[in-house]
Amino acid sequence: MLVQPLELDLQHLQKEVWALGLIVERAIVESVDVLQQRPLGGSQPLIILDHQITQKRLAIELDCINLIAAQHAPGDDLRTIAAMLEIATELGRIGDYITDIAKIHFMLVRVEAPLLELFGDICLMATKTQSMLQRALEALQRQDLALARCVFVEDDEVDALYDHVYLGLLASMGGRSRAVIKKMRYLSQIARNLERAADRVTNICEWIAFSLTGELALVGDEKIYQEDFV
Repeated sequence: MLVQPLELDLQHLQKEVWALGLIVERAIVESVDVLQQRPLGGSQPLIILDHQITQKRLAIELDCINLIAAQHAPGDDLRTIAAMLEIATELGRIGDYITDIAKIHFMLVRVEAPLLELFGDICLMATKTQSMLQRALEALQRQDLALARCVFVEDDEVDALYDHVYLGLLASMGGRSRAVIKKMRYLSQIARNLERAADRVTNICEWIAFSLTGELALVGDEKIYQEDFV
């Protein structure tokens, strides 16, 4: 059976989105290394990856626009193209959040002992977010709705860690020096970026569901993100 040109184009598009996801996943892994080791110049790999993510995302967006413009695609194929475009956008946003960590980490040359537990939770947030993205990409590659649903609900774990870090930082601020409070603010910003990145992974899972079923919501009502109001 001959494979039609549009089908080949869609397969290529999905592979490119998956490849973009791998670059973003690598950026999260690099961010964990930066957070744990904080080497001099350690943010450089993240900055390089950010450039790669931006270039690949723009190329995918252009491919999607060209496919829509050049083809009289049936509804299902248009749905796939739209989903890939949205997933690429979500991956780009995750890349932005992770790259911001590179801009913050050099402020944290040393984390004082009272904050080490919370710092460990932040590193765990990054690890969990990376794991979520890894399996979301697997769901995309396998077109696996059940796996996408499983990844979606795991965002609650990252949210719980963020709440623990945020409340822990607030509770620890009393009597601290201005320098230590600054570090607490940096830690809070890093944790917030990771929480938002995990939210974007759930968006990717919803777009995977949309490409397969035509329905966006995976579990319950549509999420409302605080960042939309700040």
